Amino acid sequence: MSGLAGQRVLVTGAARRIGREIALYLHERGARVLIHYGGSEAEAR
Repeated sequence: MSGLAGQRVLVTGAARRIGREIALYLHERGARVLIHYGGSEAEAR
């Protein structure tokens, strides 16, 4: 089990580019990820 299982993280700017990659990486390792985006609602979904 990953060390991130059950952890909660907030990733700002997570709809595109590196923020998105970070959010996906953390999620794949078991973290519960809350994302924040500016104007990219469709991409954030």
